[in-house]
Amino acid sequence: MVKKSKEPYLVPALLDEQLPSPATFSDGLPLPKMLVFDLDYTLWPFWIDTHVTPPLKAKDGNTKAVDRFGEGFAFYRDVPSILISAKTRPPSPLLLGTASRTSAPDLAVTLLKMLHLPPAPPPASSGAHPNSKSSLSANSKRSYDVFDYMQIFPGDKKTHFTKLQKQSKVDYEDMLFFDDERRNRNVEALGVTFWLVEDGVTRATVDSGIWEWRRRRGHNASKSGKQAEKEAPGVERDV
Repeated sequence: MVKKSKEPYLVPALLDEQLPSPATFSDGLPLPKMLVFDLDYTLWPFWIDTHVTPPLKAKDGNTKAVDRFGEGFAFYRDVPSILISAKTRPPSPLLLGTASRTSAPDLAVTLLKMLHLPPAPPPASSGAHPNSKSSLSANSKRSYDVFDYMQIFPGDKKTHFTKLQKQSKVDYEDMLFFDDERRNRNVEALGVTFWLVEDGVTRATVDSGIWEWRRRRGHNASKSGKQAEKEAPGVERDV
């Protein structure tokens, strides 16, 4: 197995850094009801079950954590602002989910609880999904707290989505999934829209995935200002 470079996270986002939201969050066009993210090489640039040696300890104001050997682990730079803006989007927050096949689910949850997000005002409650954590406050900064549904266990990602759908009651067609491995495109057999991630989730990645979701549902309004992003080959993990 080749270890990927972890260069992208050497300069983690600061908790007081105000980065813009994805443009599609506020362009007035339809959005998926739920955004679902893989973890490894999607939200953060490492394999939690391979590169991290517990115990973990929060560092630098919870922008990163260090393991037993003092090695640091954090989100890709754009991720904190994407997550917080999804949950504070007026008039209603987006549902967020995780679908990870890691064999270290407890360690993944521990890290999600340690990594904090930029503070933000609570999102508007109008029109919120009844199961959404729409009461997120400025003091609730753990990244763990913004996820409405989590499925973290080894196995086929279709199983993860079957469980997500059962929990949330959201139609598969209203879910958009971001993942760095092409093999996980198989969730499209369920009706989920899949978007391949290269070098971690960015605002442009989210916008491109949302435009693909819109295209498949016939929302072909003007894409003025959209930053198109071509699908790029993902680096697959040997299993």
